[in-house]
Amino acid sequence: MLTIVLYKTIILYMKKIILSLISLLSLFMLVSCPAKKNYGASIAVFIPGVMANSPTYALLDKGVRNAVEEFNANCSEESQKATVYTMEAGTNQAEWGAKLTALAAQQKYDVIISSNSSLPELAVPILEMYPKQKFIFLDAELEGIHNISTASYNQYEQAFFAGYSSGLMSKNHKVAIVAAQEYPVMNNVIMPYFALGAKTAYEDTQVDFRIVGNWYDANQGALLADALIKNGTDVILPICGGAAQGVINSAVNSGTYIAWFDNNGFAYAPGTVISSSTMNQEELAMEYTMDYLRGFFWHGKSHQFGMKDGMVDFIQNDPLYISTVPADVREKLFVLVDQVKRGEVIINEKGISKK
Repeated sequence: MLTIVLYKTIILYMKKIILSLISLLSLFMLVSCPAKKNYGASIAVFIPGVMANSPTYALLDKGVRNAVEEFNANCSEESQKATVYTMEAGTNQAEWGAKLTALAAQQKYDVIISSNSSLPELAVPILEMYPKQKFIFLDAELEGIHNISTASYNQYEQAFFAGYSSGLMSKNHKVAIVAAQEYPVMNNVIMPYFALGAKTAYEDTQVDFRIVGNWYDANQGALLADALIKNGTDVILPICGGAAQGVINSAVNSGTYIAWFDNNGFAYAPGTVISSSTMNQEELAMEYTMDYLRGFFWHGKSHQFGMKDGMVDFIQNDPLYISTVPADVREKLFVLVDQVKRGEVIINEKGISKK
């Protein structure tokens, strides 16, 4: 009996050793075998809007094209080079699903790259019709769908610093967001964390919220801004595409301030723009595109990037920022930005928390 038990124990032990060796061998092969490059890849950039007056989308396109240019420079044959096609889908969001479907239906683009939080949901039913199509969506989150890879920015940090800088600069302690429309990220992240940042600067800050109704109506943007300013609002964050020009014009004419989002906006209105809470769209688009061209794709995975990763930032070295914002305000912002970048504090629903 003892012999049988000993024999079974030895067999079980040997099986474990064999399985361990197989696992180690698989890992070795995974690490040591380079991915197969996607030579001759055809890439489509889907712009959910227009690139004019939309820096986020212009930088997306630029990042993808930079990656393709760098990849092609190292190709020895013309057939190995990747190609890029850019489609601007227009500002009518109701048409995006149909236009994205039509792009995939051509079945000539190996990967479709875009940037908008609403797009992964539109892509899921498309994959039922065209299961081989691959999608990369920046500024979006979705996990578990094999041919969709997403990457998001820490907009909690972005919105908080837009609000914190606005609260520090507001003399009337009244700030506002003028948004193109309501959508989940706006309602659940940008608006509440903008308000949190403003109230962290000054607890009794009043925060208003207005809707343009589209991403292009500059006249409506100006009307909303005029009404806010008449009510005492002296810092406005516009997130409304082309309509933001109307908000800027209103602020310039009234001598009030603008906070900016997603890219460096100081040059849009020198002396009026007091902050730029940015995301590094061009670099992330380039990295994800280059990964794909080199044969790597994050199947069904989503990653978030923030200040610690260098993909979210608060611009502090622009001469227009230095000349517009008082030194004491800049010092408060510098200290907090530095702490977040170092990982000493985090931004959450409570505001600023030490790690």
